[in-house]
Amino acid sequence: MNRTAAVLIASTRAATGVYADTTGPVIRDWLAARGFTVGDPVVAVDGDPFAAALAAELTLRPELIITSGGTGISPTDRTATITAAALDYEIPGIAEEIRRRGVAKVPTAILSRGLAGVAGRTLIVNLPGSTGGVKDGLAVLADIVDHALDQLAGGDHPRGGDL
Repeated sequence: MNRTAAVLIASTRAATGVYADTTGPVIRDWLAARGFTVGDPVVAVDGDPFAAALAAELTLRPELIITSGGTGISPTDRTATITAAALDYEIPGIAEEIRRRGVAKVPTAILSRGLAGVAGRTLIVNLPGSTGGVKDGLAVLADIVDHALDQLAGGDHPRGGDL
């Protein structure tokens, strides 16, 4: 089955050319290796430009959008707030597990405000802006993303404990 995904990066410095985005390619390559059709990461300034990029991606109705960056507590970190406004409902367990695994390596991971939830039939997951945080988040998604997307598409639950 060919699944579709998009990668959005909230980084003012990467969007303005101060440095190159390093998390987007990690996410894109992970998705491609799992069989997703995915384009190049979209890198936007956190705030209104990121909100516009998210809205544009949602019009294309991908099955999955993974974001990176803008999930902290600095005054410019607005990704979680913007994502919350786009969601029909949250799936708190995904974000909680991403934080839990991150804290095992970096205690400040608990400060992440990243969310996961559904907009229409698109699963949106916010990952931290660090490469390590992205890899930890992708490890969480590896175990559940196929099942989650099957469910969003109206699939049945596995029986007898099979996943």
